[in-house]
Order: sequence, then structure tokens, then C-alpha cells
Amino acid sequence: MDSNLVLIVITSYFLLLFLISWLTSRKLTADTFFTGDRQSPWFLVAFGMIGASLSGVTFISVPGEVGNSNFYYFQLVLGYTVGYTVIAKLLLPLYYRLNLVSIYSYLESRFGFWSYKTGAFFFILSRTLGSSIRVFLVAGVLQLILFDHWGIPFWVSVLITVTLIWLYTFRGGIKTVVWTDTLQTFFMLLAVVVSIILVAKELGLSGLGDLMVTVSEQPYSRVFDWDWKSGTNFFKQFFSGAFIVIVMTGLDQDMMQKNLTCRNLKDAQKNMFWFTNILVFVNLIFLALGVLLYMYAAEHQIALPERTDDLYPLLATSYFSTFVGLVFVLGITAAAYSSADSTLTALTTSFCYDFLEIDKKYTQKEAVRLRKKVHLGFTFIMFLVILGFRWINDQSVINAVFTIAGYTYGPLLGLYSFGLFTKFQVRDKWVPVLAVLAPLISFLLSFQSEAWFGGYQFGFELLILNGLLMFIGLMIVSRKS
Repeated sequence: MDSNLVLIVITSYFLLLFLISWLTSRKLTADTFFTGDRQSPWFLVAFGMIGASLSGVTFISVPGEVGNSNFYYFQLVLGYTVGYTVIAKLLLPLYYRLNLVSIYSYLESRFGFWSYKTGAFFFILSRTLGSSIRVFLVAGVLQLILFDHWGIPFWVSVLITVTLIWLYTFRGGIKTVVWTDTLQTFFMLLAVVVSIILVAKELGLSGLGDLMVTVSEQPYSRVFDWDWKSGTNFFKQFFSGAFIVIVMTGLDQDMMQKNLTCRNLKDAQKNMFWFTNILVFVNLIFLALGVLLYMYAAEHQIALPERTDDLYPLLATSYFSTFVGLVFVLGITAAAYSSADSTLTALTTSFCYDFLEIDKKYTQKEAVRLRKKVHLGFTFIMFLVILGFRWINDQSVINAVFTIAGYTYGPLLGLYSFGLFTKFQVRDKWVPVLAVLAPLISFLLSFQSEAWFGGYQFGFELLILNGLLMFIGLMIVSRKS
């Protein structure tokens, strides 16, 4: 693929993002960066959240992962529907009733100072690692198809990437992100649809019906795994999917900050309903694309790459037409930025409200200046984490994201569950200790599970175990209110 053409496409895309940033950054108030003035249309939030939820991980890893685990990932997606229902019916009413900017301030009113800070810290840790992994994945693809041609080293290309994100979000914040995520979701889905159409045509599939029948007949399209020892067992995947959504969306400042920009609770719940249904369908499309990619590689006797994450980028940039290759580049770029831009905004919001108490201790002018420094600081931290992950990653990124989530979101799951479903008060000073012990014990049990539990392997249900251990710990140090 012509690198000059790729550069023109990416440059044009960013000019469009900067235009949106300029338009949404006018007539700002002091709270616009954090709340979007609570005027976002629900349908815009719903569509934009699809891109933020999928990100580059789904865009690249899910189609490739079909070669390793068939359609088993869809078991996780089915569990998502339960998780999103819990968010819409339980968590969103709580957040709107308390009129929260940072969702972790609930923990202070329920338990106390240390619980509040612990919850906010684990969000910052979780999102910094998770989003850095997502950007790392896409940065690797852009490095291969663009920056290597120009002799630009990886660290420079990553620095350019995170700098561009900072530039178009540092003024408008979440208000800008709601609109840019909508654009990014469109380009991401466009790339997948165009790829499916091309591959189906190359394989001689005549229409949608023929396509669906062909995909369903492939061995890759097995959805259910009933082996209880397997890490991809249906019940493990389904319930893990529900809890993953609850913690990575409902207990996540990044995702909830978008929902809290809606005009009212009814709009936020409507957004969640439509978002859920569309997301399930979109994930099925990504899995179908994965089957078609493996069929295409077999048909044309193309050697499969060592890492499944590389399959889609390899075919799109080296074997498909130039048009499809450019659409892929646009899609993968959109996938990276739809996750990273909102993460930087959410990290800035959480740190400013939860640790610096920007709404209580500073004048408006001081608060704006401090917020900009924090935003820049998290941009630099993300840059460093991406470089670090480049040296240690040795597995499919989709697995890495959920593995990290299992350890870092577990304490949040335990804290919120205990707060919502019991009336006990905890000895607040013990909460940080429990939040460290629960992931450590979970890691030990996961590491020794095959030896201790008759060959049992933990999958994504490790998150549930982690949350349960945190819940039990809180019960031990609790007292009746």
C-alpha cells in the first residue's frame, strides 16, 4: 500500500477531528470538560459508545481470535446483555439521583474516605493499563503500514499518536468526545462492512443468505463450549461477560461519564437499551468477518501469521484492494482514538475530582489551569505504558485486556456490590488492604488452579472470584450501621 496515500487519509481524518473539536469547544463553561453541560442527545451517545466499547481490540483481535477459539467469544457477548440491564436498572438511577460527576464519590458517602480513594485509584490503574494496551495494538499496525516506511521509530509514532489525542480533547473534553466517538464508530463499522463485502465476493458468495449459510457451516462458527474445565466454557463466559460489563462499563468513569452527559435518566436508559442491542449484532459481524478471513487465507494459500492479531491487518494491507486497505486504515485509526480520547478525559476527571477535589479547593481559573496539567500528565503516562507493554506482551491482546480487568476491576466489583446489597458499614481503613489482597489471592488460585482443582482453568470468571473475595473481606471487617 502506498504510504503517501495512507498519510493523506490519516491527515484528512485528523483535520476532521480537529474541526469537530473546534466546533464543540465554543461557548465553554467551567464544567463542560467534565459533564458536557449534560446536553448530549441519547442516540449520539449510544452510537458513539459502540466505538468506545469495541476499540482496536475488537477491530483486530476478535476476527483473528476466531482461529483460536471459534465463536466462543460470543458467549461472553451474550452475557453482556445481562450486565447492561443491571447498569440501566440499578446503577444509572443511583448516579443520576446523586447527581454525580465522578461515580466514585458514591463510595465516600457509603463507606468513607479510604474506600472512595481506593475505588478511584483502581479505576485509574485499570483504565490506564487497558486503554494503553488498546492503543498499543493499533500503534503496531500503523507502525507496520506507515511509520516503518518513513524510518520513524515506534516510540516517536506513539508520541505522535497520544499528542494528537491530547490536542483535540484538551479544551472540549467529554463534549468533544461524544461527537468524535460518533464519527469514529462510523468509520470503524464501515471498514468491517466493506471488508466483508469484498471477501464474500472473492469467495463467490452471492448474497446475504449465502454468506450466512457459509459462515454457519464452518467449524470456526461453533458458539458453545460445554467443557467445564475449559477456560471458554459457556457458563464461565456468559457470567463473566455480565460481570465484565458491569465493572468495565457500569463501574467505569470513562463509560459512565458519557451516559451522565445525557439530559436525564430516561434518556440515559434509552441510550443503554439501544446500545446493547446494536453491540451484540456488531460483535457477531466481527466474528463472521473472522471466519471469512480464514476462509480467504485458505482459498488463496496465504500463510497465517504467528499472532492471530496480525491476520486482518495482513490481508487488508497486502492482499485486498487499495480502497479496502485505505478503509481499513481509517477504521483502525478510528478504533484506536475512540477508546483513547474518552479514557484521557475520564482519567483527568477522576483525578481532578477524586484526588485534587478541583470543585472544592480551587477557583474556576485555577481549576482550568490545573485540569490542563493533569490532562497532559495522563497523556505522558499513557505514552510510557504503551512503550512498556510493547516489551512484555506475548498473547492475543483481547485476552490481555480481560486478564488485566480480572485483577484490577475485582475490588471495584466487591465494593459496589457490598454497598448496594448490604446495609453494613465497613472499617474504612482496611479497604485498601483488602483491595490488594483480593487480586493477589486470585492470582495465586489462578496460577495453581490446574494442580489444586483437578485440571480446572480459570478464564474471564477470575473477575467474579476477585470480586467475591473482596466482598467476603468487607464482610469480615464490617459492622452493622
